[in-house]
Amino acid sequence: MRLLLTGANGQVGSELRRALAPLGEVVAFDRAGLDLAQPDALIARVREVAPGAIVNAGAYTAVDKAESEPDAASAINATAPRVLAEEAKKLGAILVHYSTDYVFDGEKASPYTEADAPNPLSAYGRSKLEGERAVIASGCRHLTLRTSWVYGTRGRNFLLTMLKFAREGRALRVVDDQIGAPTWCREIADGTAALLVKSDLAATGVDGLYHLCAGESTSWHGFAQAIFDSPELPRLGIARPVLEPIPTREYPTPARRPKNSRLDCGRLERTAGMRLAPWDQALARAMAELYPPRA
Repeated sequence: MRLLLTGANGQVGSELRRALAPLGEVVAFDRAGLDLAQPDALIARVREVAPGAIVNAGAYTAVDKAESEPDAASAINATAPRVLAEEAKKLGAILVHYSTDYVFDGEKASPYTEADAPNPLSAYGRSKLEGERAVIASGCRHLTLRTSWVYGTRGRNFLLTMLKFAREGRALRVVDDQIGAPTWCREIADGTAALLVKSDLAATGVDGLYHLCAGESTSWHGFAQAIFDSPELPRLGIARPVLEPIPTREYPTPARRPKNSRLDCGRLERTAGMRLAPWDQALARAMAELYPPRA
């Protein structure tokens, strides 16, 4: 089986290179090799590779910048998935597409299910919802996977930003009234590969929309606290910074964030028998990878 991977140098994409390798030949493209904002180039690449599966890990993820660049966000997060879905339909291939908790407004008191009506608060969220809907409307076989608060051991993300500030000895004020599940990109990649295996890259009834994120939940402040409580930091001589919880109103941003970003992953467990590890356990593994014990 041949798999086409976009966004191959991103947080999730770099992990997918490894996770998808056992499934077949992975033809991977980074942004330089395949610009998702260029529909004609997308069509040409897909037809050239003729994959049995397309895994679209590329995305416009600058949430605040999207407020002033809605067309750029839409081109990558909505138009590109539509083009990929249409090409997948023609090939009889399955498309894996990633979406986000930001398609919801965060007003629900309990975790969101796949059946809940989206209502994004931001241009980024609207572009991701448009992409979801385009994939579904295409009629292609698809796995559309909503995840949340993605971080990794490379790139730009909350984990690495907090560690940078800790090394600089900065006092920090972190929002404590937005709740979600920090999800390690490795867990997303491994979960994706497992879902593709379960679908056997053929129609077996596990296709569709799923929530795929870490178990349990915390606030951004709780996430930061867990990072700074890691046993790796004292070993490296990094002092625990002063950490103050604050409400969202004291940290205004161009894009509004949902206060409740919790996603119910029950459908994933019922249909595919899959559940990701609790967020704090995954974080401990990520920290151990970042700072392995000295021999």
